[in-house]
Amino acid sequence: MIADKFKNNSYILYISVIIIILFRLLLTYSIPLLDKTEARYAEIARIMWDTNEWIVPQIDYGVPFMAKPPLSTWLSAVSYIIFGINEFASRLPSLLLNVLILVITGKIAKKTGMSFYLPGFILLTMPEFLIHTGVVSTDTAFSFCTTMVMIAFWKTMNSPHKTYWNYLFFVFLGLGLLAKGPLVLMLTLPPIFLWCVLDPKRFKELFSKFSIIIGTLIVAVIAVPWYYLAEQKAPGFLDYFIIGEHYKRFVESGWKGDLYGRPKSQPLGMIWLFMIAFGFPWVQIVFYKLWKNRKTILKNSWVAFLVLWLFWTPIFFTLSRNILHTYMLPITVPIMFLMIYYWEDFKSKKQIFRVALAFPLIVFIAYFAVFATGKLNNYMNTDKYMLENLKVNSENKQIPLFYWKEKSYSGQFYSNGKAQLIKNETQFDSIFKIHKKIFLVTLKKKEHEIPKKVTDQMVLTESNYKTSIFVSK
Repeated sequence: MIADKFKNNSYILYISVIIIILFRLLLTYSIPLLDKTEARYAEIARIMWDTNEWIVPQIDYGVPFMAKPPLSTWLSAVSYIIFGINEFASRLPSLLLNVLILVITGKIAKKTGMSFYLPGFILLTMPEFLIHTGVVSTDTAFSFCTTMVMIAFWKTMNSPHKTYWNYLFFVFLGLGLLAKGPLVLMLTLPPIFLWCVLDPKRFKELFSKFSIIIGTLIVAVIAVPWYYLAEQKAPGFLDYFIIGEHYKRFVESGWKGDLYGRPKSQPLGMIWLFMIAFGFPWVQIVFYKLWKNRKTILKNSWVAFLVLWLFWTPIFFTLSRNILHTYMLPITVPIMFLMIYYWEDFKSKKQIFRVALAFPLIVFIAYFAVFATGKLNNYMNTDKYMLENLKVNSENKQIPLFYWKEKSYSGQFYSNGKAQLIKNETQFDSIFKIHKKIFLVTLKKKEHEIPKKVTDQMVLTESNYKTSIFVSK
């Protein structure tokens, strides 16, 4: 009976999607927050929860974080209120948002006669989407907003009269402005405009089906108050965020104005390699089908819409050197929709299933063979295990924790914000006058910078591949 069920493609899709989601849920719960990006955003949300400051996110107490709007931080902070301060709570919003995308796209696919689980299978076996199903970042919330903007636009244009999708289009534009700023406009409106250019009659249809004035007010009501209040509380925010993060970051290689990290200087066109690598194997199949049908793809309105949605983002980032692979996350959905459109053309679907399951299977094997055994604890980019060994929050609670020159975000998070910073050697004298005993955390590459008179007073107590913790004698 079970063997017969596995001959059914729909059953394979159903089982695969459920198992992958459950496995991703396990990873969300069990893997520690990793430096820098994920631990940073989790700590920003923890500080928001701790200080009850909901307008201006803070990268440290009293230090505003002006690089991103607060939507994802709000979601994690609310999750902390419900589930407490832990990795699972910080990651849960991104997992739920991606699962919601699976449900929405599944219903769309089902109306076309496809399996409800096919979109979920395609997306969850795509490395970029799977990675961000349960990761603390701004990208998942942003991708959710861009996806909903594009779906709402298509639904509105294909309805005989105005529907609630018309208003949802503007709602998610507004939320997108709170997720990652004006980038939501740059990645959604141009492909929509180009799609209308293919048939100018669509412009007239657009203005008849969209409530432009009311919609603009909806966007303003959702987004403008926060931008105004953020500038009032952190003067200079708008200049840094709009000009710095949305212009200089992408056009200036090695931009030196980045306040929160080192800018990434990638080769021009790197976004295309990211798309090929992190969209495997589906993007390769889609490219093949589009090339094979290149003479007709723009004649079908749905395919043309998806093609413009898919290609606009990599085209937009082609001339940018300061990019990450996460920038391709918003185009995982059009890749999926194009796969569904061409799905019936493929005869060897089970072979596609096997190839697609390769990445989740590799992650599954790696987790249970290495991570779950604890063999990777000393090689993970996190201070969690060392701080747990110190029991900073229990019997050693009275011993202050200091970081030499640079605090890690995971250290801040797992010490509940108790980690303090020593910027120079002159601070040691005053610290030792106040505290008889301290923990001192330092990157191994910076150990030689600690004055000898200090190291003579300390003993190594914990270490991993990159960090050492000393305790005063």
